[in-house]
Amino acid sequence: MNEVQLIRQQLALERQHVGAVANACAALAGGTATEGLGQFRRACVDYLACVLAWFEERDQRLAELLSAGSPAAQPHRQAIEEALARGGRSRETLARLEAACAASAAPSGPARQQAWREFGEHFNSAWSARRDAIDALLAINSRVSDWRTLGGIDADSILEERRRYALVQAQAPPEVALGAAATPI
Repeated sequence: MNEVQLIRQQLALERQHVGAVANACAALAGGTATEGLGQFRRACVDYLACVLAWFEERDQRLAELLSAGSPAAQPHRQAIEEALARGGRSRETLARLEAACAASAAPSGPARQQAWREFGEHFNSAWSARRDAIDALLAINSRVSDWRTLGGIDADSILEERRRYALVQAQAPPEVALGAAATPI
């Protein structure tokens, strides 16, 4: 496996994990808080805040690569710029997560459940569709230097993502299935 494949594999794993965590958090967060569920929510929110921020930073680095005139991005520059301009940025998703967390402070009820439902719907529609478009356009780029810059992935970030995901898994109630643990690269 070459370096680009390793970077893309880690990005795909992060995307898979962030999806599982976002959906589990949104599905359970409208319920009554118990101590165990509260710990699970905190682990989910901490994970999502970290990894969604990484995706936002990657989008910023991609925009910088376009501005710098990366030769590999030029044939699809306009399409990449359009994908980056779409709604569903990680920053927007983080704002919806923050709103859902704020609603969780209120007594259980429809407003609380609605905030988490809106977060989940936004994540699964706008955020995921935007990521799909960006990922498809980047799939043609095989320049290692671009992927290194874009991914911002190193051993520390891989270990940090795995640590945070393992914490979410450890706190998950029995009725939540997040998927398999990360496999070593």
